[in-house]
Amino acid sequence: MRTREQLEQIERMALQPYAALSAESRGRFYPEGEAAYRTAFQRDRERVLHTTAFRRLQGKTQVFVVTEGDYYRTRITHTMEVAQIGRTIARALGVNEDLVEGVCLAHDLGHPPFGHSGEGTLNELMKDHGGFDHNHRSFRIVTEIERRYPDYPGLNLTFELREGIVKHETEYDSVNPAYARDATDYELSKRGSIECQIASFADELAYNAHDLDDGLRAGLLDIREVRELHWWQRASQSAGIPLNEPFTELVRHRVIRRLIGEMVTDVVRETNRRIEASGVKTIDDVRASKDWMVAFPSQDEQMNKEHKKFLFQNMYMHPRVLRMHTKSSRVLEDLWKAYLDEPRILPKEVQGNIQSQGVYRVVCDYIAGMTDRYALDEHARLYDPHERV
Repeated sequence: MRTREQLEQIERMALQPYAALSAESRGRFYPEGEAAYRTAFQRDRERVLHTTAFRRLQGKTQVFVVTEGDYYRTRITHTMEVAQIGRTIARALGVNEDLVEGVCLAHDLGHPPFGHSGEGTLNELMKDHGGFDHNHRSFRIVTEIERRYPDYPGLNLTFELREGIVKHETEYDSVNPAYARDATDYELSKRGSIECQIASFADELAYNAHDLDDGLRAGLLDIREVRELHWWQRASQSAGIPLNEPFTELVRHRVIRRLIGEMVTDVVRETNRRIEASGVKTIDDVRASKDWMVAFPSQDEQMNKEHKKFLFQNMYMHPRVLRMHTKSSRVLEDLWKAYLDEPRILPKEVQGNIQSQGVYRVVCDYIAGMTDRYALDEHARLYDPHERV
């Protein structure tokens, strides 16, 4: 059996000097003993996996509400793809895979039902009461909401994994101002570790590819227009597929697979170039750097902007998707009104938090914790007289 000390020594020998080492973690908020045969970051990853919030991701929207079909990505399959891409990048760059995977698995724990539409609805409903942001709620889940230990709230994760959640940034995620109050120890003016940055980039790479994949599968996107995208052209050429070849399910699989591979390769090469050019030697050097270490090369940036603009205009704004968003927003608004009008219909354990947290935040947290299907069923129980309560 390899002991924790041996695993820590393997990290010291195998990883780059600017990587996060589990033996040199800034530690946990509440002191506790170490495991016999797992590093601190491995324990973090497994604590995230065992949360109620993680299991609920299987029933939460990525783009398509779960009632639309069983073959589209959900929030949990998105998270698993992010973790796989993150580990690949971390391994190629010689940094800590376990920390990257832990951050990737935790990055969407705070998502509400119905994806970004649900988030926008809750943020609007909470605009006079502190707002709602899924990144901030992910942080609150691992620090206070999940209750699994008798001596403290949350999961008592290491500083480095908590930092990865706090500093998670993509096109659709930014550092919430609320962190200035709740996360004062995380040096918000500084960059995250290489591992933090990899998790953020893996998130973007994953949804760029699989939202395109799901859009094609659902028939929302016109393959003739998709073939105009430079990323698609490059991936098709790399896979040896002529652009005029008849579009089939197998072609879609081959191009999407190659698209992810091309993106990952470019990120690894550009990140390696930036690290060498910057001269960073330690994890503190990375945090102090003005620029991101993990990034696309400049020639990819325009292709990436084109790709995301196309998805926004042709998929996220598609009438079918917007109709789903409209219905889901109405469901959350109705739940919000019902619980605020009569908080006593909330579960007893949820009502118990009202005095300390206030009714608005308690209702918001309760709704945000729901899966798509539970929210729809709860809406029927509250508003359909034929449904049993």
